Amino acid sequence: MEVSNITTVTAFVLLGLSNNPQIQGVLFVLFLVIYLLTLVGNLQVLLVISTDSHLHTPMYFFLGHLSFLDAFYSSIIVPKLLENLLSKWKIISPLECFTQISLVILAGGTEACLLAVMAYDWYQAVCHPLLYVVAMNRKVCTGLVGACCAIGTGTGLANTILLAQQHFCGPNLIHSFACEFPSLLLLASSDPYISITSILTTMVVLGLGNFVLLLGSYTCIIMTALEINSATSRSKIFSTCSSHILVVTIFYGSGIFRYVTPASGSALEQVLSVQYSVVTPLLNPLIYSLKNQEVKAALRRVLARKPRLTI
Repeated sequence: MEVSNITTVTAFVLLGLSNNPQIQGVLFVLFLVIYLLTLVGNLQVLLVISTDSHLHTPMYFFLGHLSFLDAFYSSIIVPKLLENLLSKWKIISPLECFTQISLVILAGGTEACLLAVMAYDWYQAVCHPLLYVVAMNRKVCTGLVGACCAIGTGTGLANTILLAQQHFCGPNLIHSFACEFPSLLLLASSDPYISITSILTTMVVLGLGNFVLLLGSYTCIIMTALEINSATSRSKIFSTCSSHILVVTIFYGSGIFRYVTPASGSALEQVLSVQYSVVTPLLNPLIYSLKNQEVKAALRRVLARKPRLTI
């Protein structure tokens, strides 16, 4: 019977953003406020969409799921970040670490697909308005959301399972505040070729495929909008497009840079990680709410409702 001399890492250490206790205290308050605002903002959008009948359309059906994803995504990262800011020993078990990575990829992959679906929905509404009700009925919308979730889940599990096959024999220091695929891959003691190929394939197929769909949809939308004589209709179309394009730019810009470029633990990587995992879920409901007159009107209607006293 052959006995292996390989010692497997039993825990990872998250080095976090700072070792200074005073700075950690400030960061804890800052990230706690951002997290609470993120939950309130996204849950508020969900509440308004679910309770206001004017928003029971495919566009807001998808927006509601995007808000849920943002709240879910933030909850994967921020609670552990807050815990570590108050802890002396910033330890995370391999199981918890791999679970966090899997959920991050799941949420990111699902959101990438959902953003493409939202662009396709707006393309149908603008370019084929007479067929829109048929093309984007409830069954189709539910199926598209289900497909987004299935793709996100599949990519999350596949990449995480392949990463878990690597040997981690030390060191066990993660130069980040969360378990992320690139940071953990740096610690692999075995050849990471398969894992690198897997994540790059995911980025190319999922990212590029959805980006092509986004680009095609918005090219058609803009061309159609320019042919419309009504200034009001054009303004509404461009307002919705600008909100979506801003969200897509933030999501793809930070995500691609973080996962395509080699990990080094630099300050820029930390800033990008904070931006896409902590700040972006807060910005999305603000972008859609502040630039969308229908959402603002629905929010005013919800807030104006008086509770009825029942006996």
